[in-house]
Amino acid sequence: MKIKRIGVLTAGGDCPGLNAVVRAVAKHALQNGVEVLGFKNGFDGMVKNQFIVLDDKAVSGILTRGGTILGTSNLANPFSYTLPPIGTAKKPKDVSSLVAHTFKTNRLDALITIGGDGTLSMSQKFLEMGLPIVGVPKTIDNDLLSTDYTFGFDSALSVATDAVDRIHTTAESHHRVMILETMGRYAGWIALRSCIAGGGDICLLPEIPYNEDAIIEAIEVRQLKGKTFSIIVAAEGAKNEKGEMAVQKTIAGSTDPIRLGGISSKIASLIEDRLQLECRVVVLGHLQRGGTPTAFDRWLSTRFGTEAVDLVLKGQTGNMVALRGTEIISVPIKEAVANLKRVDPQGEEVRTALAVGTSFGSKTIK
Repeated sequence: MKIKRIGVLTAGGDCPGLNAVVRAVAKHALQNGVEVLGFKNGFDGMVKNQFIVLDDKAVSGILTRGGTILGTSNLANPFSYTLPPIGTAKKPKDVSSLVAHTFKTNRLDALITIGGDGTLSMSQKFLEMGLPIVGVPKTIDNDLLSTDYTFGFDSALSVATDAVDRIHTTAESHHRVMILETMGRYAGWIALRSCIAGGGDICLLPEIPYNEDAIIEAIEVRQLKGKTFSIIVAAEGAKNEKGEMAVQKTIAGSTDPIRLGGISSKIASLIEDRLQLECRVVVLGHLQRGGTPTAFDRWLSTRFGTEAVDLVLKGQTGNMVALRGTEIISVPIKEAVANLKRVDPQGEEVRTALAVGTSFGSKTIK
């Protein structure tokens, strides 16, 4: 079957590199005589049939821009739609049939979905409904199992590492404990790698439950060595040995209904109470999502976008593009969302951090 028209959307949280993928999809498709419709605000654009035509002019100059020209949403889940006036948080509706109707009405031959595990899980459901879909892995969390890297991660890591570098000077000048809180949800990749790259002293991860006494002990050991300051890098999903995380709120209808945050303030209170040391908290939050993508993310996004179009042209829908080593491959979407990729507590990266004296605030991992 000759491919004449495809759709593309960006869903879930924004991150650097989204526009680079959209650009690559449009440019490669147009060179092959394929029209491209960009649906607005994730799956919400498919629900409401709202799109823009992505011609060469529409994607010109967007390679280096952060965010997404299409808009995005992590609330517009067609299988549990909570946005008024169609649905509410108390009465979500399944409007997946509207997505299928939009696909058919616009005579699409395939849909390219750019997103993380939530977006790709929804994509798998639409595949099972018969819609031909190709996925592109996007998340600053780098937690998709079937790819070595998701685009957006390198840019977020760069921001976090720069922040660790910058707080070193003020921590040392004022003899404080500085606690940097990173994003990452249930995976600690941003926290771990920025801590290693920035020379952090304590790293708190979701994968390694922390012990309060071990955190205090790590700071006291530094003091005995004459160290008058400490840098703690805490992933937002870090949890204690009881499995407790810092949760800001729950959000009905979101692809991730738990909004994490506040672990840094919790740890600061602990240290001030136990050691009477002055603590300062830096929560990076959405700074990690914004701004210009790094060269690596632009490179990866462009490769992902062109490969996604190639899969469509070859009739190999149902797959997600992925990076394995230096090669771009494809894997079934179902396989890609089966499990999260998380930090291995016994892995080489954790051992590297331990080898240079980083503490994980744990009695069992030293």
